[in-house]
Amino acid sequence: MTRIRIAADGAPAALGPYSQAIDTGSTVYCSGQLGTDPATGDLADGIAAQTERALTNLGNVLSAAGLSYADVAKCTCFLADIGDFGTFNEVYARFFTDDPPARSTFAVKDLPKGARVEIEAIAVRS
Repeated sequence: MTRIRIAADGAPAALGPYSQAIDTGSTVYCSGQLGTDPATGDLADGIAAQTERALTNLGNVLSAAGLSYADVAKCTCFLADIGDFGTFNEVYARFFTDDPPARSTFAVKDLPKGARVEIEAIAVRS
């Protein structure tokens, strides 16, 4: 199996022993992205801004793998507060406009760095 580590300058470096993404040739598995500014390491303020930044970070990882949002088949999303679901959906819908991917969204107790959202994705090469 081909297994290539993807590292994108436009997304925060991994916080631990993992890769931003792994490319297996036909499928790219993207690690969860927080709403962190890669230049400063600071979280954006609020659920809307964190969702937008997390999806921008994800887009930069996808781009580093030669893919785009249109190639995403599945997202798994984690919210620190399920009450943020509506606002999260509004922002998410701006990034996945045509034929959005399959998705699961869960409320979790805590996220790294006190984040309000984390988004991971699986993308497939055509």
